[in-house]
Amino acid sequence: MPVVALFFLPLLIGSCRGIDHNETDQRVFPVISINYQHVQMPFEISLWILLASILKLGFHLVPHVSAVVPESCVLIVVGLLVGGLIRVLGEDPPVLDSQLFFLCLLPPIILDAGYFLPIRPFMENVGTILTFAVLGTLWSAFFMGVALYGACQLEGAELAGVDLLSCLLFGSIVSAVDPVAVLAVFQEIHINELLHILVFGESLLNDAVTVVLYHLFEEFVHRGEVTAGDVFLGVVCFFVVSVGGVLVGCVYGFLAAFTSRFTAHTRVIEPLFVFLYSYMAYLSAEVFHLSGIMALIACGVVMRPYVEANISHKSYTTIKYFLKMWSSVSETLIFIFLGVSTVAGPHAWNWTFVSLTLALCLLSRVLGVVGLTFIINKYRMVKLSGKDQFIVAYGGLRGAIAFSLAFLLSSESCAMKDLFLTAVITVIFFTVFVQGMTIRPLVDLLAVKKKKQSKFSVNEEIHTQFLEHLLTGIEDVCGHYGHHHWRDKHQRSKRTLNISKEREAEIRKMLRANLQKTRQRLRSYSRHTLLPDAEEDDWSETRLRKQRMEMERRMSHFLTVPANRPESPRRARLQTDLDGRAQKASVTFAEELEEHRD
Repeated sequence: MPVVALFFLPLLIGSCRGIDHNETDQRVFPVISINYQHVQMPFEISLWILLASILKLGFHLVPHVSAVVPESCVLIVVGLLVGGLIRVLGEDPPVLDSQLFFLCLLPPIILDAGYFLPIRPFMENVGTILTFAVLGTLWSAFFMGVALYGACQLEGAELAGVDLLSCLLFGSIVSAVDPVAVLAVFQEIHINELLHILVFGESLLNDAVTVVLYHLFEEFVHRGEVTAGDVFLGVVCFFVVSVGGVLVGCVYGFLAAFTSRFTAHTRVIEPLFVFLYSYMAYLSAEVFHLSGIMALIACGVVMRPYVEANISHKSYTTIKYFLKMWSSVSETLIFIFLGVSTVAGPHAWNWTFVSLTLALCLLSRVLGVVGLTFIINKYRMVKLSGKDQFIVAYGGLRGAIAFSLAFLLSSESCAMKDLFLTAVITVIFFTVFVQGMTIRPLVDLLAVKKKKQSKFSVNEEIHTQFLEHLLTGIEDVCGHYGHHHWRDKHQRSKRTLNISKEREAEIRKMLRANLQKTRQRLRSYSRHTLLPDAEEDDWSETRLRKQRMEMERRMSHFLTVPANRPESPRRARLQTDLDGRAQKASVTFAEELEEHRD
């Protein structure tokens, strides 16, 4: 005890405030001190990530909750509780900053989706996806904007200050389907591949439309007037943003593929090139106000077949699991921050505006999907049924992208920012909680086809590839370069393997030895001479031996006579006939056996 007291004595002396340090020039050395400001930011970030990971772990340990409630709903509720607790303690809850969301949390989710994007179903349905992403988003934005403007003019003094451009700006924010929310819900219900790629592909590709409409209407609201030239430039801007984002992603994708050719001696940094080139593609697109999401998707799709052909298996495993971990943590943090930001505010509630926003959001989605599907089904070989249309319309969830865009609005140029933000949060909560929780029972009730969990058999894979090559050949003969032709080119590039000469020589030697053994077992065929096979002779001899044993058993059965049974004259004659027939059959069988041996 005295030793312990002496050890803590300097700390106690240093913490005492009554010591007069002016009496001595020497200062007591502090054994321990607290400097939280030095580590505040990394400590709080680590604490949030740890909290998110523990919540994710606990959610999957309770099967009764995870079978009914989506993970995103639970995380938002936790965020609300954490934000309320921070508010009770007298502190200001942190808000989901737009810079943090767009530059740190969103890229891992989009990269994971783009890098592991199923190319075949995406290319087969790219026309339908683009129709929903472009025309569907445009229809929803303008329909909601015009309808809300009309309702605000009829409402009276409270909403009279909402002009048409502000309503169109709000419609462009709330009309886009969110990829984070779609991924969070659709991965849990295991919907079939067609519906999943339609809704998820739409949520990825409508980013270009959302970005263009948002910046276009924001500029119009700031200027206060719109000309015909501005509309034309807006259309041109859409193509520049979308095509420019794809080109930026392709450039970085090819750079990553080219760099991966020279990493054979430094395998440890192979995953780093994949992450850095992808993130640079996203940042480069954002510099020029292009679509960063399109750039990430294009980069992931372009680099994957070449990178996987060059990197090692361990590097591939590292890329796969690190991307999954990174995107999962980002998704968890996004939903928690949504709940915390809801408590933080600010809010401006108006029953008429919020209710109309929610109703028009659902109505525009249903009308857009039904109307566009009516046109799309005329050109599709596999038609979208009524059940498919319902799931596509019902799966149009909103999420953190809409919240961040509404939070980015300037209070000076948009006087109704607080009202817009409240309406956006209401729509997000309704789509995530109500639609996200009820979509699984509706899928089971409508008996919608779910994703096939088992892998294809060898027979199915062979026939599928045969049909794909057949359709590709038909397109080449007809002179039509469709998606089968381009998919075949992509798969050919993916099948390119980088094998060393030593490994190739070893494989050739192994195949040559095994094929030589196979040729020694096979006999050449001639229609004039048929050489007997040793294995076939052994099999015939075995079969004849079994037939002879079966005949002897039957003969012994017929010739067996009970010992203590008196014989009648008729039975004696019958026994004589049976003996003669058995002897004749035995002689005949022996003759046939000798002939077969000869």
